[in-house]
Amino acid sequence: MNLWKNLHETFRNREMMGTIFHLAWPTVVEQALQTVVSYADTAQVGVIGANASASVGLTTSMMWLVNAPMFAVGMGFLSVISRSLGADDRQTARRAAMQAVWVTLILGIIEGIIAVSISPFLPVWLGAQEEIRRDAAIYFGIVSLPMLFRCSTILLGSVLRATKNTRTPMIFNTVMNGINIALNAILIGPAGLGVTGAAIATAVAYVVGGGLMFLSVLRSPILDLRSMPRRLEWPILKRCLSIGMPIAGERVTACLGQVLFTALIARLGTVAVAAHSIGITAEQAFYIPGYGMQTAAATLCGFSAGEKDEKKLMQYSSVICVMAVVLMGSLSTLLFFIPQVILSIFTPDAAVIALGVQLLKIVAFSEPFFAAAIIMEGVFNGVGDTKAPFAISLVTMWGIRILLTFFVVNFTDGGLPSVWLCMVGDNVTRCLLLLLRYFRGNWKQKLQLAPAE
Repeated sequence: MNLWKNLHETFRNREMMGTIFHLAWPTVVEQALQTVVSYADTAQVGVIGANASASVGLTTSMMWLVNAPMFAVGMGFLSVISRSLGADDRQTARRAAMQAVWVTLILGIIEGIIAVSISPFLPVWLGAQEEIRRDAAIYFGIVSLPMLFRCSTILLGSVLRATKNTRTPMIFNTVMNGINIALNAILIGPAGLGVTGAAIATAVAYVVGGGLMFLSVLRSPILDLRSMPRRLEWPILKRCLSIGMPIAGERVTACLGQVLFTALIARLGTVAVAAHSIGITAEQAFYIPGYGMQTAAATLCGFSAGEKDEKKLMQYSSVICVMAVVLMGSLSTLLFFIPQVILSIFTPDAAVIALGVQLLKIVAFSEPFFAAAIIMEGVFNGVGDTKAPFAISLVTMWGIRILLTFFVVNFTDGGLPSVWLCMVGDNVTRCLLLLLRYFRGNWKQKLQLAPAE
């Protein structure tokens, strides 16, 4: 179907636009609230100084790596559950949800043990300077203790969203964020715990959020897990993991790249690490619409694939992509025109702000491309087509971002702004390759869709 006809029909279809809005706005709000907490963490720690900001920021990429398998496996369950519900196969959806509970338990315990065990050594492995190693190790260790609850928050949240219930995860994340901010205000400053206080606040919030998410999945009327056999079922688990594992590979590869990326930046000094960390945090607010709409795209495209409806699949995917690009592109103008105002929220350090201004102006131009890449990943993940996006991410992360950053750090005087240009090159190239795959359409053949008119 012609792209413009697709867009025109969908934007005029009140029912479809209402469905998009119904699913997208809670996840957008949820992402916004998480960003508020990230802003609050960074700002409250940033008051202590550049060393504290660097201590927290150093482990951010490692946090992404730890979370990557949870998000990936969660997307595998989301795809299977949403496609099963779209095909009116509720029994398969329920069985998949029960397997998600088992995977949450197993993955949460294993990752928690590993993360806590490596926390004393991680800052040294990342090449951190001596003055921030202790705080960075303590922060990572504490926030890794409730890993089971963090896994519940992420993975079981995906299960709820697969049933088109995006409000409950939003509410629970609101509660988590409120707890985090309140405890930050008490523990970082008045209690004098600094970075340790920020870590404790985050850990407590995960315990509350993960517990609430588990209870909600258990009581979901659509899934009705209390009447399901509580056992592992390898056939349905294998189906979910076959979708989730390439996503896990893509995310782990990307996050390992981020870890190495941060380690390379650490060679540029503490101010560079602090500016990089704060710049990444500041940028988060501007891709909220993209990641909020990604879940809606994955769920709706999964339902459409289950219904074998190509026309609906293409309508949802194209409209959500355009909406994300427009919103993120509009918001990114703030990154370019008022970067100093944004950065001053997080730190009073003039050197960090001056360097951060250059970074935000650079990344502002890539936000529309980043938006399209985020939605395309959601579309492919939702229909279970995950191997090609993994390959694309592998090539762009390691072939562009890491390789060029290694060259810049070791053989030029370009500094952190040049490193961020490498990051932008990765994002733009990944976007173009994903869009090329989307428009070629070969990925739809194995879905056995009813052809669009």
